[in-house]
Amino acid sequence: MKNISRRKFLSISALAGAGAIITPQAALTSTSVKGSREEKTIPVRILGKTGLEIPILSMGVMRADNPAVVRAAYNAGLTHFDTAHGYQNGKNEEMLGVFFKNKDRNSFTIATKGKANLKSENFEAEYEELLNTSLRRLQMDYVDIFYTHAIDDTGSLSDPRMIKMLKKFKEEGKIKHIGFSTHANKPAQIDEAIQVGIYEVCLISYNFTLGILPELNEAIRRGVDAGMGFVAMKTMAGGVEDASGNKKIDGAACLRWAWQNKNITTAIPGFTSFDLLDNCLQAAYSPELTEPDIRYLAGLTNQELLYCQNCGKCVGDCTKHLAIPSIMRAYMYNYGYKQPALSKATLSELSLSGNECSGCSACTVKCPSGFKVAEKIAAITPIIHVSPYFLT
Repeated sequence: MKNISRRKFLSISALAGAGAIITPQAALTSTSVKGSREEKTIPVRILGKTGLEIPILSMGVMRADNPAVVRAAYNAGLTHFDTAHGYQNGKNEEMLGVFFKNKDRNSFTIATKGKANLKSENFEAEYEELLNTSLRRLQMDYVDIFYTHAIDDTGSLSDPRMIKMLKKFKEEGKIKHIGFSTHANKPAQIDEAIQVGIYEVCLISYNFTLGILPELNEAIRRGVDAGMGFVAMKTMAGGVEDASGNKKIDGAACLRWAWQNKNITTAIPGFTSFDLLDNCLQAAYSPELTEPDIRYLAGLTNQELLYCQNCGKCVGDCTKHLAIPSIMRAYMYNYGYKQPALSKATLSELSLSGNECSGCSACTVKCPSGFKVAEKIAAITPIIHVSPYFLT
């Protein structure tokens, strides 16, 4: 972020880490991806009132397409795996279904997510079929957590039809715990979820670049006091150190920063290779934030990274009211994660033409994070017209 000084970063870090990791630890026998076996310890935390004990490191499976990486994570002691109905057009859930088919169901927990179209007259039937499809792909009778996916407003959380369906899923035993995932309006949504009372888990974007950390941490604390558990995503702020996406960020430092907050139960980094898994594991084995970590992350706070804050100011500034946060997320998927197919899929949900800024003589958007918004839109929206055959 452009507007956070090193002094401000250090004060925010102190706030986020107001308390040591004091949760119980589980001794896990890990099979290193390099082949040797050694005893390692990964702390575990309890996920709110769900009672689930989960290692602080979990696997976000969204971008993974190699079951060998899932196997390595499972063998290393990771027990929680996060997917979604729409990831890889369903193939992500199918891969997990095959991998876990003959595993002890008590040895892992699965979370999946489903986007709700509350504008549809057939919402109830469509949402039920969405969940049933996910269960068939996973070859499971239930998932441990079902998130209503990518909520960006408080009204969806309290919609009577949403509440009815989520309660129904739980009563039928198809889901054990109800959650929601969000990138935007997070403090307000947490407070709304507390008031609604059915939401047990919140999957939330959480990283060292966030400009609303004091308010967000207070909202998270209120959620925890009400029994809600919190899972962190987007902890690596786009995965690269620079806006061009050329240098990978130190993921271990990012994870250690997030784990400072004892109210974050686990993080779900999306590692896709054995090397990235090893980096995350080393952080989990030694989760205390170090002085070099602090200096490293503080040095990035004045740089333009790829993570969009989802503050929403840009939408109001834009004369066409484009869904700029979603477009910026697609930019991050392509240039940071190197996942053009995921970028195209994200943009395809927005009904864009691929030439959004035509007719504008000058961009009226002033991004608080310093994003060159018009340049990024021009650089990513043409992918809409690229054949999926070329986006591997």
